[in-house]
Amino acid sequence: MKYQASRESLDQHEVPAWFHDAKLGIFIHWGLYSVPAYAPTEYGDINETFSRGARFHFAHNPYAEWYLNSLKFDGGPYQAYHRRTYGEGFSYDDFVPQFNAEIRRWNPQEMANIFAQVGARYVVLTTKHHDGFLLWPSATPNPIKQDYHAARDIVGELTQAVKDSGLRMGVYYSGALDWSFNPEPIEGIVSMLDNGPVDPAYAEYADAHFTELVDTYAPSILWNDIGYPVDGESERIMAHFYNTVPEGIVNDRWTTTAKWFRKLIRHFPINRLVDWLAQRYIAKNGMGAEMQPNAHYDFRTPEYATYSEIREEKWECCRGLGRSFGYNRMETDEDHISVTDLIHSFVDIVSKNGNLLLNVGPMADGTIPELQLQRLRGLGGWLDTNGEAIFGTRPWTRAEGTTAAGIPVRFTQKGDALYAILLGKPATETVTINDLSIEDNAQVHLVGHPAPLDWEQHGTGVAFSLPEEIAETCAVSLRILQ
Repeated sequence: MKYQASRESLDQHEVPAWFHDAKLGIFIHWGLYSVPAYAPTEYGDINETFSRGARFHFAHNPYAEWYLNSLKFDGGPYQAYHRRTYGEGFSYDDFVPQFNAEIRRWNPQEMANIFAQVGARYVVLTTKHHDGFLLWPSATPNPIKQDYHAARDIVGELTQAVKDSGLRMGVYYSGALDWSFNPEPIEGIVSMLDNGPVDPAYAEYADAHFTELVDTYAPSILWNDIGYPVDGESERIMAHFYNTVPEGIVNDRWTTTAKWFRKLIRHFPINRLVDWLAQRYIAKNGMGAEMQPNAHYDFRTPEYATYSEIREEKWECCRGLGRSFGYNRMETDEDHISVTDLIHSFVDIVSKNGNLLLNVGPMADGTIPELQLQRLRGLGGWLDTNGEAIFGTRPWTRAEGTTAAGIPVRFTQKGDALYAILLGKPATETVTINDLSIEDNAQVHLVGHPAPLDWEQHGTGVAFSLPEEIAETCAVSLRILQ
């Protein structure tokens, strides 16, 4: 069908099968912030910093890609690091020539090959983050900062490499925030809601960029962040996108903040109340797990947060391998998720109708740090054996279960196959899954093993006899054909 620029028309769009099948995407946060590559680690992750107050969070932000904003807090750790490393008078814009020198060494096909080897099905690149720096030579350049873009067409080169590798490409864009238009620091939730430029010229600027990204690179995903300018034409952009890329999809972060509301929340004590409520919510639920957008979307995007049950609507958890999205040179092995926890989290997400958009933060020259590569390789190795229990599956009647020994179980299904994925390696050769009944003629295999397994129905559970040798240690998958 041909879509019109209206919510009624756009809401008729259905999530395409490829996104349901894909399960794993790679997020890439890469830009000027990759040069300093700094965020303090001693204050914890985003939920921990928010628990100490919104202002504390923004001054001690664990997200390295927020470097420019955090740098504006006098006496904060970012200023101390910046002055110690670069000296007085060195501005954020001085990172431009350094970044452009570094990216000369970048090989886009090598990067795309890594993602394909892991088993990812799509990639989403930050084409413009909140600092306003562009990763492509736009026909609509930044009107405030001259040559404020990458010296290479990173968007175009990576798009070609990703598509050549058989993956789909998506583009991230910071719609509501652009600190080249509004340099005022974000100190809390109220100031974040009020920080996005209100000048209609910025709305035209963002509209032009999205239209250009669609027309030039034909991405499969438009991944907007934080919100969209109230004067922007997001519905026109989405309709044009759907009509141009029939299987394209958009995320849920296109909410607009009305100008009257922005004026209202500036007043004391309303601003304090909004910050307090947001602080408590994020500390408890994570970023964006339940917030309902006021614009059209195809899928939800909880950040470092998941859902407890199967969701009818499609969703995608986005998270870094560490506590930051952008590369943070301060992070150690302990700051990164373990391979086991990564696999368990991924399986849990898939069982509840979600995808995982797993972020990598390259160094300035495009190199993916070794600590991140270790996690990617671990996940990819597990998927080499167990991918059939993940890719192309759909949620079962329930997501969660447990074995008699207490090992958590997650369920998926595909065709005639039910998959039971044990989040751990059984200590015995017989494992019983509680509250499970299967057909008398069912055939059961341990995924990756050719010989069928013996099994017996014991009351409300099923006992499976496993092979003596099981290579997998993080999680094992049972295929039940009925």
